[in-house]
Amino acid sequence: MTKNSGFHIAACIMALFAMMACNPSEKGTSRIHGVVDNPQLNGKQIFLVPLEDSSAEAVDSVYIKDGKFEFATDTCHMAQIIMDYHFRDGVQRLLIVTEPGDIDVSIGASSHSSGTPGNDSLEVWKKATEKHTREVSSFRLAAKEMAKTDKARAEQLLASADSVHRAYQQYTRQMAASIGKGALADFLGGLYPTSYPKRNADGTIDTVYVE
Repeated sequence: MTKNSGFHIAACIMALFAMMACNPSEKGTSRIHGVVDNPQLNGKQIFLVPLEDSSAEAVDSVYIKDGKFEFATDTCHMAQIIMDYHFRDGVQRLLIVTEPGDIDVSIGASSHSSGTPGNDSLEVWKKATEKHTREVSSFRLAAKEMAKTDKARAEQLLASADSVHRAYQQYTRQMAASIGKGALADFLGGLYPTSYPKRNADGTIDTVYVE
């Protein structure tokens, strides 16, 4: 099985979880139940920050008590859960979909979410993203070292990094297409768009398609 076919199968599996993720017509309250693995964070503030609006009016915050916290919102959007900036070292911020239902999140050196279709899918995409980052970084670091003694091999390693990245881009696009609509689909689809407008010198605009 090739990397591309593996990503295609994974994207199809994602669709089973995410088909109704944050459908605009779906109404209800998103209830976020959080746990924090570091007792030193008790009494500290944690924030729910919408991606599209980080103004003071849009951001919600609570204090961690006994290693737990909760948020609730009726707005379906992409958001991040972030610690107070004084205490962010070693704590991974978490991207979630505030869709209707009960969302379980854990915040720590590696943060996770689950419990609703969109967040289950987002968690799998997060793991794929982290794997992609590790592989690309490994190839590029090896290429940098190899360039000192074998430039041809270094070019091969960079080509491998590019191949991994293209497969990951396609995976992300397929996942967005499988979801179809809603906050998660819009977010994923916007990461690696398949086309973009290009303004010409005469003022006309052409659509450029990305492979």
